[in-house]
Amino acid sequence: MSEVTLVAESGRTIGTRPSGRVRGEGRIPAVVYGHGIDPVSVSINRRDLRAALHTEAGSNALINLEVGSDRHLTIVKDLQRHPVRNEVIHVDFLVVDRLQIVTVDAPIVLTGESQAVKAATGTIDQHLYTLAVKSTPANIPNEISVDISEMDIGDAIRAGDLRLPSGVTTDVDPEDAIATAQVTRATIEAEELEAEAAEAGAEGAEGETAEGEAGETAEAAEGGAEAASE
Repeated sequence: MSEVTLVAESGRTIGTRPSGRVRGEGRIPAVVYGHGIDPVSVSINRRDLRAALHTEAGSNALINLEVGSDRHLTIVKDLQRHPVRNEVIHVDFLVVDRLQIVTVDAPIVLTGESQAVKAATGTIDQHLYTLAVKSTPANIPNEISVDISEMDIGDAIRAGDLRLPSGVTTDVDPEDAIATAQVTRATIEAEELEAEAAEAGAEGAEGETAEGEAGETAEAAEGGAEAASE
């Protein structure tokens, strides 16, 4: 995995108002901790952070964080976002060792297209969008691809079906569904309406047949009565 470098400014004053002023200057309040160091309050240039998190690795990028004369290998452990604007308002950087196993959430990406599901007017529902995986920092996958092209209606791809990269493991329950293929509700309703219409048509046909037979019986009875009177 490629690495990026970010320069952090130390000496940040903790508190709501000081943090607001930092954001007003185009910087993001952050904290650096882990691997035996005392937590350090810092701030990061907003544009630099955005660039660092928009590589192929996304939020799992390995970041060489420069804090004064210190340099730490880190990953983003937590991103706090504004509830309305969705912009990053705080970052937690976790210091890691290159040989240390860490747990991160890797994005799950569905690939391919199922012709069988498409022909059945079905849909493939994704249930998990990230997978908690364990690996050394260098082996953290950018994403986990899941091929859905061979799925059919009723099929499910579960966590135990995933092929993880070498050196990557997960504690997620193997039975947890990643994606399932099913008929859409609209298709089910359309089929129910067709079945009801067909049933109503069959009942109508039976009624007409019964009426016809009753009419024939009545005509026969009338004919017999006329013959007897003669």
